[in-house]
Amino acid sequence: MKVLVTGVAGFVGFSVAKALLEKDLSIVGIDNLSQYYDPTLKKARLASLGERKRLQVLIVDISDSAAVLDIFKTERPDIVVHLAAQPGVRYSISHPHSYIQSNIVGFLNILEACRTHPVKHLIYASTSSVYGLNSKLPFSIHDHASHPISLYAATKRSNELMAHNYSHLFGIPSTGLRFFTVYGPWGRPDMSFFTFTKNILAGEPIEVFNEGRHRRDFTYIDDVVDSILKVIETPPPAPNPDWDRTVADPASSSAAFKIYNIGGNKPVELLKYIQQIEERVGKKAIKLLKPLQPGDLEVTEADISESKLELGYSPRVPLEEGISRFIHWYRGYYNI
Repeated sequence: MKVLVTGVAGFVGFSVAKALLEKDLSIVGIDNLSQYYDPTLKKARLASLGERKRLQVLIVDISDSAAVLDIFKTERPDIVVHLAAQPGVRYSISHPHSYIQSNIVGFLNILEACRTHPVKHLIYASTSSVYGLNSKLPFSIHDHASHPISLYAATKRSNELMAHNYSHLFGIPSTGLRFFTVYGPWGRPDMSFFTFTKNILAGEPIEVFNEGRHRRDFTYIDDVVDSILKVIETPPPAPNPDWDRTVADPASSSAAFKIYNIGGNKPVELLKYIQQIEERVGKKAIKLLKPLQPGDLEVTEADISESKLELGYSPRVPLEEGISRFIHWYRGYYNI
């Protein structure tokens, strides 16, 4: 079986590719090595995968429709794990065009390639940010996600709707995974766990938004990878001829289409999270308390009941252990 992984030099994409290689699967990885954060880290991730006969990495931008189609035509992947995207809630306020180009145009190109060169299963990354102004906790896949409060979230919700459309019209089996605050070794430098660790170790201030009242459902990278592997190993969704169109349930459909929440299932207050980092690096943070930022959710909490029931997903790495693993990696990678 051949798996196409988009965003293979990214945090999740690299981690998935590494796990798939350990299972002796053939991987075609594509990435554009964007300048959103230092490409040196992305190149280091790829280098750590090593030179393997079952791994091919292509430097391609998914917004290039001809290039994407050519890869599908040449490589004929069985499964697509689509993780390439422009991430970041706050960055989407100042750089909106990047999100439309990568997350909308790029995703359309992936869908068109899956239509033109049919695949067994399209698996793609969504986000907890799609729940937006929903106030009911925990967030359930049966809740409507109609009020995103950032362009990033709007593009990812659009991806879910686009995938449903292509599943309905062209029979492309698709599964969307709404990830909740992924963290761990080799993570993105723009995320809080990374910047907090960096600044605390350097004795520099950290910005604590919403004055630390955020609560986040953190998910360790190994658990995220495990969820993707379980989706790959599970039969893809099939059309449901008995679907009741009178039931307004966002999680149900007649199409070959599924969505799951992937979270740690234990929301943690931001100040407690910072305290855990402080304890593990042996230094106190210099906190600059800031107001709630536009586009940020105050609380995220995943209802993972369907993920447990249908995929056998269950988060295994507690936050305390995950933070320790990340800091150990961080010290080693940056020689601290």
